[in-house]
Amino acid sequence: MHTDTRTPHGPAPTAEELLGTALHDEVVRYFAEQPDAPDADFVTYQVRECLRYLYLVSRHPDRLGGLFLPVEQDIDEIWHYLILQTREYRELCEQRLPGGHFIHHRSISYDAYQADPGRETAAEEALRWIPLYTAAFGPFDADALPHWTVVRFLHDQLGLSLAEIADVDAVAGTPA
Repeated sequence: MHTDTRTPHGPAPTAEELLGTALHDEVVRYFAEQPDAPDADFVTYQVRECLRYLYLVSRHPDRLGGLFLPVEQDIDEIWHYLILQTREYRELCEQRLPGGHFIHHRSISYDAYQADPGRETAAEEALRWIPLYTAAFGPFDADALPHWTVVRFLHDQLGLSLAEIADVDAVAGTPA
């Protein structure tokens, strides 16, 4: 497991640091106890990737704001759960995440999204996340892979290694 979380501003906080131990444990427990849920270790990584997603949106609102959610539905459901903890979610957004602003959520169906920007734009937007993620958290690791749709596609369907995916910034044309 890769744990290098260096950023230009120092180490990125962990999910537990961002949420606080009590809320972090509550979220993991809630999702691990659902019918047909994965084990608590897997859910812990889901929570980690949800917080990493929110961290990136907070840090890069100009580059990532309004883009299609590049993570699996389970991550979005964790985000919904956090939003319902209104006081803690506001504090997370405004005091613990790097941008210091509330992160709004707007649901849109995949079909509606695909009809608007088109496949090429959707692909470019999905690839935009990779260099920002690797700059903040290091390369995707095996525990992150199941949760990021585009990364899993590049790995499983195109056969790219996690190291090759970490170098996708040149392909995406996005400065690292």
